[in-house]
Amino acid sequence: MASPPPGAAISISPPVDFVLGASACCLACVFTNPLEVVKTRLQLQGELRARGSYTRHYRGVVQAMVAVGQADGLRGLQKGLTAGLLYQGMMNGVRFYLYSYAEDVGLTQQPGGNVAAGAIAGAMGALVGSPAYLVKTHLQAQTVAAIAVGHQHNHQWFSDDSWLVPLAGGMISSVGVSIAMTPFDVVSTRLYNQPVDSEGRGRLYRGFLDCFLKITHKEGVLALYKGIVPAYVRLGPHTILSLLFWEELRKMTYYYQHH
Repeated sequence: MASPPPGAAISISPPVDFVLGASACCLACVFTNPLEVVKTRLQLQGELRARGSYTRHYRGVVQAMVAVGQADGLRGLQKGLTAGLLYQGMMNGVRFYLYSYAEDVGLTQQPGGNVAAGAIAGAMGALVGSPAYLVKTHLQAQTVAAIAVGHQHNHQWFSDDSWLVPLAGGMISSVGVSIAMTPFDVVSTRLYNQPVDSEGRGRLYRGFLDCFLKITHKEGVLALYKGIVPAYVRLGPHTILSLLFWEELRKMTYYYQHH
């Protein structure tokens, strides 16, 4: 795969930068969330108490991770992950989108433009992500009474039979599906839309692999993700509604079978 020359600017459309930025930061969040849990606990420990007047449940990163794992299980180290993914995706998606847009309109080429674009993108990203950060902090602080620090909000995302469970699952899974399936969708669209000769054979592509290779060679790898934003906008609601209707129909069927 060809790489841009050293120092050359990489031009990517703002919607694609939104998806790429959000995806990259969400992937990083999966690995760093345990440290975020520990950080939250350490920051809340001894809140508005004089030094030495409270029990220190957490004494550094390693000991804190062990304490969380013992009290809450290994899953406890990933508390607030869903909210964290939402926070990272929204905040950084918006930041990358706005900065990419600023590059497209030439703002970053003006004196002080880089600083202005970065400041505006960062502020808007923080504004959009703040509600998710609030929920993330509440969830990461929650633990058993023996090692609790700070106020315990005792949130529960959804009850087990809530229709919001498949709704949230559909929203999250649709991101991965869009990223994985859009290249195949692009190739399928090209194959179905190509002109054919008198014998019905395609004039542009001989088959799936030939189409895939020609697109990447002529248009670049990112061409395989053309239309990913409208694909998710369509796929997201479709997946969410499919899972929602499926779950509700199963409940109705079970109810009528047992009454």
